[in-house]
Amino acid sequence: MKLYNFFRSGTSHRLRIALNLKGIAYEYVPVDLRTEEHLGAAFKAVNPQALVPALTTGPTEGDLTLIQSPAIIEWLEERHPAPALLPANAADRARVRALAAIVGCDIHPINNRRILEYLRKTLGCDEAAVQAWCATWIAAGFDALEALLAADKSRGAFCFGNAPTLADVYLVPQVESARRFNVDLTPYPNIVAVDRACGELDAFRRAAPAVQPDAPKA
Repeated sequence: MKLYNFFRSGTSHRLRIALNLKGIAYEYVPVDLRTEEHLGAAFKAVNPQALVPALTTGPTEGDLTLIQSPAIIEWLEERHPAPALLPANAADRARVRALAAIVGCDIHPINNRRILEYLRKTLGCDEAAVQAWCATWIAAGFDALEALLAADKSRGAFCFGNAPTLADVYLVPQVESARRFNVDLTPYPNIVAVDRACGELDAFRRAAPAVQPDAPKA
């Protein structure tokens, strides 16, 4: 498999976590968003939407080109069901999917790079305004997530139960983004605790932006 991604992309980050949790090896193919490599013809031939991540499979997996991280992760769950990222019970699956969707549908899409570049270049927003924009929508989503985690009295160290699920796969990259945009995480002790528990697992550590081959060297 080849994973076309960018070290700091939240959607790429979540897919790296899912692949690592599943124990699936992949070739890391960096696509530099900073130089707009994703807008070039070479990458558009892989993904006409010009967004990362994209995952290409080998012949044993059907020689597929998969795009959109939610669809790719669902494909991984169906094609490689163990370890499971979704609970066995339908109601529990709905809860985990809802936690993930708070990040995937309500926070990340309005804070991703192309939105922020529009704010900067088209609307003329300065960095303080961009930071305020990001903080507003991260806080709105995190307020709900924190309340849901606090209300689940049977929850273990993770978003659901005692093993990472789809919800953790989505949450950890968003926490990383929140720190990058200087969002105060003090009001979110449960979110911080989940992030810390995930950070103790090798699958999450190996997916972190700072350790990717295209990340700036310290």
